[in-house]
Amino acid sequence: MWKIGRLARQAGLSVRTLRHYDSIGLLSPSGRSEAGYRLYSDGDLERLTRILALRSLGMSLTEIGRSLDDGKFSLIECLEAHAARLDEAIAEQQAARRRTVDLLKRLADGPAASADELTEAMEVIRMFEKYYTPEQLEQLAERAKTVGPERMEQVQQEWTELFAAYRNAMAKGLAPESPEVQALAAKSKALIGEFTGGDAGIEQSLGNLYRGEGPQKVMEPHRQEMGGQGMDAELWEYMGRAQAITG
Repeated sequence: MWKIGRLARQAGLSVRTLRHYDSIGLLSPSGRSEAGYRLYSDGDLERLTRILALRSLGMSLTEIGRSLDDGKFSLIECLEAHAARLDEAIAEQQAARRRTVDLLKRLADGPAASADELTEAMEVIRMFEKYYTPEQLEQLAERAKTVGPERMEQVQQEWTELFAAYRNAMAKGLAPESPEVQALAAKSKALIGEFTGGDAGIEQSLGNLYRGEGPQKVMEPHRQEMGGQGMDAELWEYMGRAQAITG
């Protein structure tokens, strides 16, 4: 028989951990000494070995207990569910790494950012991750490298000028189907095509982003570039009508 201290040393655990396992019914000693001390059998040691093996997979103590004691409990189903959770955790870690790398690039390529600016950048990155697949984000990152920072700045300026032109046309009462507005819509379509690289999946994700979050939220980080006015619902609807005509 094994006393608790010896078993703890053998398993590389603390005595406190073994006592906790006993308290929750996961590993109870087979006997007690005349003085009341816990005594573990070879069978208990074998059970502890199984517990540690399953624990190394990241399974919860509750899942481990059920897998060892419940005849109706499917260990395969449990492991499949656990594997799915691990996949989710890995995806979250990969997303966190992408955010970190992106922020590092922003800090390295530009002026020092404030805490508020970094927080805003993080929110934008998370928003993109919600609607774009990891593969699409990689494609967009590669495309940004191919295009280069100068062209990226030019595109941002062109969008700023486009928004101002759309707002001016709307203020003048020009119809979305007018030649002037259709020229703006054609320019919009060209810039979107340049952003997506002609990838239909990325373009669909872009549309999902705007529909899911709303144009005001998506464009909020660019409020300053838009003259401090942001994207209101009326302007968005006007642009949408013009681009729908362009096809």
